[in-house]
Order: sequence, then C-alpha cells, then structure tokens
Amino acid sequence: MGDADVRVPSLVVLANGVLLPGVIEAEVGRNNHYAADRFCVRAALSPSDAAIWNQAGLELELRFGLDGAMASLVTGLVDHVRADALRGEVTFEGRDLSAGLIEARTREAFANRTASEVAMLLATRHGLLPMVTPTVTPVGRYYQSEHERVTLDQFARATTEWDLLVFLAQREGFDVWVEGRALFFAPPGDAVGMVLSPAQCVSLRLERALTIAGDIEVTVKSWNSARQAAFQTSVRRRGAGGGGRVQSYVFVRPNLTPDEAQVFARRALEDLSRHERVVEAVLPGELGLSPRSRVTLAGTGTDFDRDYDVAEIERRISAREGFTERLRLRSVAAEAVEAAYG
Repeated sequence: MGDADVRVPSLVVLANGVLLPGVIEAEVGRNNHYAADRFCVRAALSPSDAAIWNQAGLELELRFGLDGAMASLVTGLVDHVRADALRGEVTFEGRDLSAGLIEARTREAFANRTASEVAMLLATRHGLLPMVTPTVTPVGRYYQSEHERVTLDQFARATTEWDLLVFLAQREGFDVWVEGRALFFAPPGDAVGMVLSPAQCVSLRLERALTIAGDIEVTVKSWNSARQAAFQTSVRRRGAGGGGRVQSYVFVRPNLTPDEAQVFARRALEDLSRHERVVEAVLPGELGLSPRSRVTLAGTGTDFDRDYDVAEIERRISAREGFTERLRLRSVAAEAVEAAYG
C-alpha cells in the first residue's frame, strides 16, 4: 500500500471548551427524523479529571478529522456518565443542543405569531442562532374556530417546545433541526451527496418492502368546523410491482381545509414511499455527508441502483477500528400521480 492510500483520521473532544484528555473512542449518530443527534465518548478514567467528568451541565463538542480536514459533528450536553473503576474508563452519552427544546414543556399557543417568529423566539430563548426562513401564516390560522383554539390550548399543555416546532414545520412543509449552535427552520433541500459503489463498502445490505412496492393510496378524512362539512381526499402513487394490489391507508384529521387535506395526503404518501427501499452500508468514514444529503447507489447491477435520501449516519473513530461509518438510506419520495375529492 502506497502512502497515498493511507488514511489519517483524528479525533478531538472538547469538554466545556477544554480538551478532554485520554479519549479512546467516540461515536456520533445523526438523523433526519425530527430527533436529536446523539454521541458517545469513551475516555481513560483519571481521578485528577474528576472535576471534568463528574459535573452537571457538561457540554461536549466532537470534532472528527481525516487527512488534515476537521469537521465539528455535534455539540451537546452530556445526559449520562458511566465510570468503570476496574477498567479505568469513563463513558459520556448525550444529545445535541435540541435537547433543551425537547425537555422544555410549554403552555404557549403563539396564536398571533407566524411559525418562523416562533422558531426565532425559541431558538433565542435557548441560546441558539436562528437560521430561519420567514413564513407568513399566523399560527392561529391553523385553528380558525373556538373549538380549534381550545384544541390548540390542550395541545400546548401536553407538548414540548420541540414538539411545537416540529408541528409547525410539518404544517409549513419545512424541516427543523439543530446543528452546532444553530437552529434551522427551513424548507427541505438536497445537500450535495456522493456516488456509492459496492467497492467502497465493507458491507452492503439491500432491502425492499414488497407490501408498498405496488400502488399506494392515501385517503384523508376530515370535518371542518368552520365549513360545517365533512369531506375526504385521496392521492395515489403507481408502483412498479406488487402484483396489481393497492395498499390503502386512511388518516382522519380534524379541521382541515380541502387544500390542507390534499397537502397532508401527499406528504403521507411521500413518507410511506420512502420505506419501499432501504440500503444499509458500512464503509470507511468520510466527512462530506449529512442527514439531508442524497446518495446515488451505482454498480450493483440491480434496480437498486438509484438515488436515496440519507436517513441516518453513524460515524465512529476508535484506536482499534479506525474511522468507520454506517449509512442507512431510504428511497427518494415518489410523487402522487392521482388526486380526487370524495
């Protein structure tokens, strides 16, 4: 093996801004499921470092490097610390800075604010930089009758600030996530991805759910209080397989307009279609992909050679195994090809 083939990974962990000594290995799991990214760090246990690992409010930043390039993969508070006195090791587990929003209960309805204003307010409240795309619809417009305002109030008492942001993002067709010290609230986009071939992989597993490989139909039923009327709308995706069967899904959602019901139906169909094909790959670690990247699988010689969205990335650096990465990829969402009101 020549010098050009030698990979040089590196790992830096900062504890409250100070270099954490004795790090043995670290793992970062990132996802695009409206959930916090997670991390785990294992380090040598030294009594002299007890002031670092035995404190509440410990914040870690994990930086992975490869061939001189360094990337900060996650910043977050430690949730759990485990010390192994016999092996002389300490393990830190935690989540990214969305954890503060996830833990914060809220009674606020924000009826007169837009979704983007709510996102900016909550980001600032938790010391996060708001990277927010402006929206125009007041949150109260989602609940146009007195019954709907009561529903909002009940929802607010039972939710967290993060749940509220996810709810608003879904109503706006947005994505929401925390990266570093920034809160992103914006329309989804496809980041620059990569072409993945079997030759790059340590392992490669291809899965297909045949129950949703054929036609999928999603029906949304709703009763709109303002209009005093019930209605339903359906959308269908024509599949490439499945023996001519139609897999039907029915959702009941109150107080939608016909347009809102159709939007909900299309998004539900897109989410379902993403689960048709799943690819899991283990490969040498890299720093370019994010949970919002697109990956093209090529070279298998099958109809799995196509584009996929990244659902999860787990990156790990250890003294024994080096820098490795596990990808979980899902089908790119298919478009609905039919729409009809009942």
